[in-house]
Amino acid sequence: MDYIEVQIEITPFSEDFSDIVVAQIEELGFESYVTEAPYLKAYIPVEQFSERNLKLLLSGIDRDLFELSYTTNFIKEQNWNAVWEASFEPIVIGKCTVKAHFHKGLPRTKYTITITPKMAFGTGHHQTTSLMMEVMQKEEKFIRDHKVLDMGCGTGILAILAAKMKSATPVHAIDIDPTAVFSVRENAWKNRVHEKIDSRCGDASLIQAGKYDIILANINRNILLQDMATYTRGLLPGGVLVISGFYTQDLQMLTEEASGCGLEYEYHLEKENWVAAKFTKK
Repeated sequence: MDYIEVQIEITPFSEDFSDIVVAQIEELGFESYVTEAPYLKAYIPVEQFSERNLKLLLSGIDRDLFELSYTTNFIKEQNWNAVWEASFEPIVIGKCTVKAHFHKGLPRTKYTITITPKMAFGTGHHQTTSLMMEVMQKEEKFIRDHKVLDMGCGTGILAILAAKMKSATPVHAIDIDPTAVFSVRENAWKNRVHEKIDSRCGDASLIQAGKYDIILANINRNILLQDMATYTRGLLPGGVLVISGFYTQDLQMLTEEASGCGLEYEYHLEKENWVAAKFTKK
């Protein structure tokens, strides 16, 4: 799938201003965002991109706060992959090594995950993916033999780790991007857990009530707030929700929303102002 990269320059730049822009344009169908100050980079399939609609929504932002300008770039999927292969380094997160198929001779860890991300999000290098994997390792005893959902699964790295931790099968993996769903299936085969993972294309409406012991949701603040009640309904009593994809200053807002849905805050981890938090269904 070919993509359009919209590179938005924010002056002066701040993470809060970046969040404002994301909230304003996310209805256009952007699938992923990368923050590289002073830029917010947003990615959308070519056939879904409308520059007219982008200009319209950006014009609705209060320019007394900051100034905006943007450029667009066409990205072919194979070019994206070539860039990734040239720059992707293996990473060790606790007891887990994440690598590509061409990495050889690495130190052995308890878990090894081989990933080919293509356009899907999740290699373990981003702080939020790393934090989610750290929480999963803290919760390893609970994950074993329990039913897991990886919501917004991207490459499927969290679903694959859950399967390697011997969670109940199948692990469900859901993403709105068909490319991500294909990526999950491909990566599951590479890691010999293809019979243990069921990946599906869709949003939170696919979550079945009272189905899961653990829901992993590494998405973004606005989607987490929007779907918190749905995540809660999907959990069994005593079930666990682990969320990431948001900044430290957003934790209180998400904790309050979770509490209103019947979830109890347990703890959180932080890395470079990003957060992963654990909640339990009362």
